[in-house]
Amino acid sequence: MKTNHISIKNLSEDDRPREKLLLNGRSTLSNAEILAILIGSGSREKSAVQLCQKILQDVDNDINILAKKSIKDLMKYKGIGEAKAISIIAALELGRRKKDTVSKKVKINSSRDAYTYIKHLFEDLNHEEFYIIILNRANVIKGHHLISKGGLSNTVADGKLIFKIAIEQIASAIILCHNHPSGNLTPSKSDIELTKNLKQFGNYVDLPIFDHLIVTDDDYFSFADNGLIK
Repeated sequence: MKTNHISIKNLSEDDRPREKLLLNGRSTLSNAEILAILIGSGSREKSAVQLCQKILQDVDNDINILAKKSIKDLMKYKGIGEAKAISIIAALELGRRKKDTVSKKVKINSSRDAYTYIKHLFEDLNHEEFYIIILNRANVIKGHHLISKGGLSNTVADGKLIFKIAIEQIASAIILCHNHPSGNLTPSKSDIELTKNLKQFGNYVDLPIFDHLIVTDDDYFSFADNGLIK
């Protein structure tokens, strides 16, 4: 019995990325071909691959820039409806969460260790978020918790909530972390005042704050390293 072999060249361009993955493996696919598999089909004018090439071209082929696009941004492209836009954003979010599988036994010896642990949580954000890192007596990370989300230039960090979570988690110390989407690493007056107040209360209840990190896409600022936590 003869088996008909389907050549990639005989397939429509929308089907070729799938066949290419099956025959040659996922590493052989371009970014546009991976996105094309996600959206399934293109428009009347463009195949799925061509449409995704256009999308990537508009973000300088930078997946990090693409990940910051909203559903409405993606829907501006002819051939990308709400369902396809959601598929792209969901896939990018899944990739981001993959980075969240950090070993539970991470010991903090420096501000760089804390930054390395937490930085992926702030990737691709266009708004501020505030987290705390929970440490045990050996300075090993027990976990992290989202405290608040805000706008482009600020977020409200409730001290009562911070210490409630830390006490419930039987923390021995905590590290404060928030991002500046603007890329400016300079702490604001409110950042400094908040840190001072939380530090004082932490000392009072024997739950020290080791550091406060301000995170941007490329770097971080440590209050402890710069003498702003004593």
